[in-house]
Amino acid sequence: MGALWMAGPSGAQSTPPVKVSAVYGVPVEQSWASRVNAALRAAQQRGDIEYAYSENVAPNDYERKLREHARNGAELIIGEAFEDTALVYRVARDYPKIAFLVGSFERPQQPNLAVFDSHIYEPLYLAGMIAGGVSKSGNIGVIAGHPIPRTNRLVHAFKDGVREVNPDAKFTTTFIESRFNPIASRQAAHRLIDQGVDVIYAERTGAVAAAQQRGVYVIGHAVDRQPYYPDTIITSAVWDVGPTLERALTMVRRGTFQADDYGKYSHMRYQGAALAPLRNFENKVPEALMARVRARQQTMLEGTFTIKLKDYRPQ
Repeated sequence: MGALWMAGPSGAQSTPPVKVSAVYGVPVEQSWASRVNAALRAAQQRGDIEYAYSENVAPNDYERKLREHARNGAELIIGEAFEDTALVYRVARDYPKIAFLVGSFERPQQPNLAVFDSHIYEPLYLAGMIAGGVSKSGNIGVIAGHPIPRTNRLVHAFKDGVREVNPDAKFTTTFIESRFNPIASRQAAHRLIDQGVDVIYAERTGAVAAAQQRGVYVIGHAVDRQPYYPDTIITSAVWDVGPTLERALTMVRRGTFQADDYGKYSHMRYQGAALAPLRNFENKVPEALMARVRARQQTMLEGTFTIKLKDYRPQ
């Protein structure tokens, strides 16, 4: 069955919309996929792209879906190489005239495969500072997916932020060994709370409901869901895929797309990441603490402070 192309609003345009396909190995509500999908939907609404996608694609069906979208006229394919890097890279080699923008912690592949990912270390560090200052017990919990380098870096960035404010903080980290399992995340949150943690960095979907039930605070990941949990989520390290996508679309339109690392477009200086507003927590987070957070953010933007990325599994 061919891809269903979903165009944005009609109207006079100087250039035709780019045909973009995305293939997700998880449901689009999963945090990583949801941010990519949100950026693509926004571009579709602007009339910049025609958008087709497949979600929750099983690993043994992923190659077939990629090739299906390639055969159906996609000019830019956005995929994932977290489960089987070799497979995705092989498909890209077979379609050298199609631009591939792939979520991956591996290197780009000439001539047509660029890589990107949610490199939101900076706002996570800042959120860690807030968590370290708000926690009354000094016991901080982390719920993450797989203990792979890309995830380990995020967890370490958060922990280092906590330690800047509270060097004596203690951490309990749980890996649920899944990219999307809300039930496992919720169960992990209950276990952490039973162990005495009073703030949880929820890198995986599902933990917030348990925290809300038990009266524990949460630092969110990638998506700003505080409006749905106004008394539970303090803030979130938000990922905006817009700058990454706009760069890729510009290169496709020019006919100059090539293998490159788009990771930098997820940094704060490119507006690819941000610390979500405190909103309901403005009066609960001390102003002195927020002054420290703002000062640290400024050094990040100026380039005078760089987070040390650590690939090893957190202890």
